[in-house]
Amino acid sequence: MKVHIAFAAPTRLWRRTLDVPEGSTVGQALALSGFAAEFPEFTDHPPATGVYGERCDERRVLREQDRVELYRPLVFDPLESRRRRAAHRRETARRAARPGAPRV
Repeated sequence: MKVHIAFAAPTRLWRRTLDVPEGSTVGQALALSGFAAEFPEFTDHPPATGVYGERCDERRVLREQDRVELYRPLVFDPLESRRRRAAHRRETARRAARPGAPRV
């Protein structure tokens, strides 16, 4: 059966289409894909995986035409980024509300 493997590296999109036996798992498909050879930095700590955007572990059994996705770790915590943007907006609004404040 055919399955697809996809990984969005910082500089390029890496994709493979594989023929795997029925009953193959995500982990088996990854091993066959050559991902570890192409991205050795993930050998010790494999990236999180999912199938069509739904996170799963490497034991999940694949079905015909499944797309296995490999997720890079987040660089920034989205919640912390949101807090920083909100604080910046508050500070900007506070400065603009001061009489005689320079316009930016």
